[in-house]
Amino acid sequence: MADTTGIEWTDSTWNPVTGCTKISDGCTHCYAATFAERWRGIPGHHFEAGFDIILRPERLRLPMTWTKPRRIFLDSMSDLFHQDIPDTYIAQVFAIMALTPRHTYQVLTKRHARMKALLSRATFWHDVAQQGREHFARCQEDWLAAGAMLGGKPLPNVWLGVSVEDQKWADIRIPALLGTPAAVRFLSCEPLLGPVNLKRAVITMGSERGHGLTASYVHAAGCCESGLHGIDWVIAGGESGPGARPMHPQWARHLRDQCTWAGVPFFLKQWGEHAPEDHGHDRGAITLIDTQGRTWNGREALAPPDAVRMRRVGKKAAGRLLDGASYDAAPAAR
Repeated sequence: MADTTGIEWTDSTWNPVTGCTKISDGCTHCYAATFAERWRGIPGHHFEAGFDIILRPERLRLPMTWTKPRRIFLDSMSDLFHQDIPDTYIAQVFAIMALTPRHTYQVLTKRHARMKALLSRATFWHDVAQQGREHFARCQEDWLAAGAMLGGKPLPNVWLGVSVEDQKWADIRIPALLGTPAAVRFLSCEPLLGPVNLKRAVITMGSERGHGLTASYVHAAGCCESGLHGIDWVIAGGESGPGARPMHPQWARHLRDQCTWAGVPFFLKQWGEHAPEDHGHDRGAITLIDTQGRTWNGREALAPPDAVRMRRVGKKAAGRLLDGASYDAAPAAR
């Protein structure tokens, strides 16, 4: 939790919960788990319990103290829709977001099914209203304003996103995201571990325009103007830290090109520990990787034509340029 953050696509982080459990390949080298587990068993330390799920109710009101509007990444050290977090507590988090419309909240999850089920229930929004009135509204006028935001529609200041590390999880999580009421929907393709065809994932909703399979689907403003119906933003990035896996340049290019075709903002966050050798890197250990994610170290003669040489140069040296350009596009606050 921080007033400022090194995460390039947000302004601040807010962690009313800490801790999580690994659920898919993208979690293998989780930076948050690695950081928290360093302190397990140290009496009095904030992460004395390591990366176990812990509710932090003392932090719930923090965004109310931030007077200047900002983009806030929710639960950078957890997953709000983890099965061990009570519905009532999630309702309190949403009540705070309703009461602070000046901020834009970016909520990212790998628990797509629970997010969709919970946010599609009318009873959940009744719980949000109840928790807001009982615990956080400082006066009747505050809650009337927040109630107007609720109004049977998704909160306009809350962006919902899912993690998409490869095609398998794109095909599972993207349709669930598209079926979840949201003002803005985004994808975090980080760590990107394989090629992702976004249009294929959207088509699983029932048609090429993404309509048809879920009665709970709620259209975002202007969603039908995009070729990636309902997806408003795509973030991509490679993996960093010990054991980091390289991101093939063609995976990043393919995402960029799909977003360009569809008119969807694209943000390249980082290469991670590895960078393409042809981007000017001539030092660091080499990994030869093809577009399917297979490595060919020591078998260069057998590698397919799409294999590229990636150098492990470190996150800072690798940077975030793709073919000499930076990609920093993001949706406007609503």
